[in-house]
Amino acid sequence: MKILIAEDESALSRALTVILNKNGYETDTAENGLEAVELAKSGSYDAFVFDIMMPEMDGVEALRHLRESGDTTPAIFLTAKSELDDRITGLDAGADDYLTKPFAMGELLARLRSLTRRAGAYSPKKLSFGKVTLDITEQEISCENSIRLASKESRLMEYLMHNRMKLLSHEDIFRHVWGGGEETDKKMVHMYASFLSSKLMSIGADIVIEETEDGVILREAEIT
Repeated sequence: MKILIAEDESALSRALTVILNKNGYETDTAENGLEAVELAKSGSYDAFVFDIMMPEMDGVEALRHLRESGDTTPAIFLTAKSELDDRITGLDAGADDYLTKPFAMGELLARLRSLTRRAGAYSPKKLSFGKVTLDITEQEISCENSIRLASKESRLMEYLMHNRMKLLSHEDIFRHVWGGGEETDKKMVHMYASFLSSKLMSIGADIVIEETEDGVILREAEIT
């Protein structure tokens, strides 16, 4: 799993990175809320760990901005404040949990495990982008008409729709859809992306899958 850490206190940021990496998480770090928003919009993460008090843009504003753009990634706020109003503000902005500094690293790890489990358990059964709907349970996409998907096609489509308009690396896709491994099979990703592209065209979709050397993006089709 991949975590985005936004923390302006360099010592704490390094400590979080080391602990999370040792426990099997991949991490990216941001020094302020604005940088966190830019990273979140350009990549895929399984959870956010945001400090509230940061320069440029605080954690609350950063998460609110991401939620308004449709990003539903689970988020934990870190705060040095213990007042009830601060917690309420964070939760109202879209946070799923919070930790008050100082905290035990073991507690953060437990909160992350709980958060990601809940996110999987309560994920929606249908996703929509443009006029296209993915029925995850039935493994079916529909627009002007509908078509069934193979299991891996459905998982890939779900991942792309959760991260619409983001350029996802072949490594991230392979890790989420096929469970990862020591080496990324780019040919496999390309093959299934091509399968899905053909099926989107067959149902008259107004969204397209675009593949580049850097990865794959699901975006709205250009109107001609």
